[in-house]
Amino acid sequence: MDFSSIGIILLGSTFGLILRLFIQNNIKKNIGFDIQNTSIVNFLASFFLGILVALDFINNDQLLLFYTGFLGCFSTFSSFIYQLFILFKKRKFLRLFFHYIEVIVLSFFFFYLGYFLINFF
Repeated sequence: MDFSSIGIILLGSTFGLILRLFIQNNIKKNIGFDIQNTSIVNFLASFFLGILVALDFINNDQLLLFYTGFLGCFSTFSSFIYQLFILFKKRKFLRLFFHYIEVIVLSFFFFYLGYFLINFF
């Protein structure tokens, strides 16, 4: 990997991190139903990933910028796992199960929605 690739990843990751922090700090936790801000970020990341997969980038620099850099820092898989662990420690197994299903199913839905919208238009 050369220095230009590292710079491209750093640029994408900077914007991904800034957007994630903005969403996590500025969106209220209760938007009509109980959902955590990290879940919203995961849904948006899945939606963006669906769009990027549908666009089918061939240029390696674009792949590094968007997939590795931006989405690598924007998505919050580690936060999702931590939330599951906290629920497990608190022995809230039913809530753990539903939170897991919610994130997995809705993330797939948003991925497909982004993919579908690009292919439809």
